[in-house]
Amino acid sequence: MSPLGEYRPGTSVLHRLPVGAKLLGLVVLSIVAVVWRGVPTTAAVIGLAVLGCVVGGVPLRRAARSIRTVLLAMVLLAAYQVWQNGAERAFVVVGALLALVLLATVFTTTTAVEQMIDAITRWLEPFRRFGVRPELVALAFSLMIRGIPLTLEIAAETRDAARARGLERNPRAYLTPLVIRVVAHARATGDALHARGIGDD
Repeated sequence: MSPLGEYRPGTSVLHRLPVGAKLLGLVVLSIVAVVWRGVPTTAAVIGLAVLGCVVGGVPLRRAARSIRTVLLAMVLLAAYQVWQNGAERAFVVVGALLALVLLATVFTTTTAVEQMIDAITRWLEPFRRFGVRPELVALAFSLMIRGIPLTLEIAAETRDAARARGLERNPRAYLTPLVIRVVAHARATGDALHARGIGDD
């Protein structure tokens, strides 16, 4: 399960936008939220993020799940900012983080992985003359994206196994099997690529 959101087919304006345009919009809004800090700016970016969720058809449950992945960090960050700089500063900092998480969720929900890979391959094509292999970069990007939900699934299974043995409070009972399984999956993926002759040169 992705920490942001899996692609959800649709016909909205955001679905029809090119990958480059959506990625550029995400970058621009991120810069605006960080550089031009202030309550009006943060509120506007949050509003745009919520509007993007509505237009892109992001389910409420999926948006809530995305926020839940960073909820603890936001709570701790908000408490620290209130203590050090006041409630207004806390809203600006935590609100910007919330907006960026929602915007990233909109992007991943309205953009198929295949579209991202194709776009990356096209963007890197001019650099082939300098020795860049666009298809290998795109493959690495694809493996990274697909590896995130798998790693989370392995983590959940390992946590459940430790809980079933009554060892949920023992960090070693959770971390050691998790690291071993993730590394084993990475090695298996590498062996599969090597068997197909990918990246041998």
